[in-house]
Amino acid sequence: MADTISPENAGDLQSQIEEIEALSSIYGDEWCVIDEASRIFCIKISSDLEEPKLTACLQIILPPDYPSAAPPIYQINAAWLRGLERMTLANSLEDLYVEHAGESILFLWVEKIREFLIEKSQITETDEEVPPIKHGTTITDRRSTFQPHLAPVVTPRQVKVVLDKLYENKKIASATHNIYAYRIYCEDKQSFLQDCEDDGETAAGGRLLHLLQILDVRNVMVVVSRWYGGILLGPDRFKHINNCARNILVQEGYTSSAVRHYSHNF
Repeated sequence: MADTISPENAGDLQSQIEEIEALSSIYGDEWCVIDEASRIFCIKISSDLEEPKLTACLQIILPPDYPSAAPPIYQINAAWLRGLERMTLANSLEDLYVEHAGESILFLWVEKIREFLIEKSQITETDEEVPPIKHGTTITDRRSTFQPHLAPVVTPRQVKVVLDKLYENKKIASATHNIYAYRIYCEDKQSFLQDCEDDGETAAGGRLLHLLQILDVRNVMVVVSRWYGGILLGPDRFKHINNCARNILVQEGYTSSAVRHYSHNF
């Protein structure tokens, strides 16, 4: 094949040779040469190198003008990959190519697919492990209703699982806002993993997270649903959101009733 390479593609061929050597060195037995003359290769990718849970095979053909002017031609073989998931992964690979146009892309593609497999396997693991979700007492003011929900969480993946489960409830899914915040204590790093979401209620998520920080709660997430009643509540809406959150935290034993006065300062 080398004698058919045009002068303008000589640089591409050298880049391909160097990239293939690097990939072969990195991935060892996972890397397979199907037809070197036709530049066809394959790599087996798994979600866990020690104990594979999900696998996929990435087959690629390197055109003469890759990487300078054309992407690799590829096919992902995986029985479990179909429909929307396949489209999502394909879009991710194409976005990576656009971001790195003119560069060798295969290593980034392989690791993107591996990341996708790991995330997919984690979802599979937690599908039947939804943390117990508690629903608190509602607060109603001028036709707006607020209701808190609480769940113990120890990973960001569980946060997503809880949210997905809540959104299966049509009433909660139809809320004007579902504001949430969580705090997870990482023993190994002696620090907190925490985040929040306003869901359109500007600054509400940050105020809710601040409440969790003041109460020094850990390994818990609180979601407050608000159904807007057509009358603007002004700052009172933040008071109701935090009162809801504090009440369910006390109810579920995450903090004592002695801290009730804190929420009135928000």
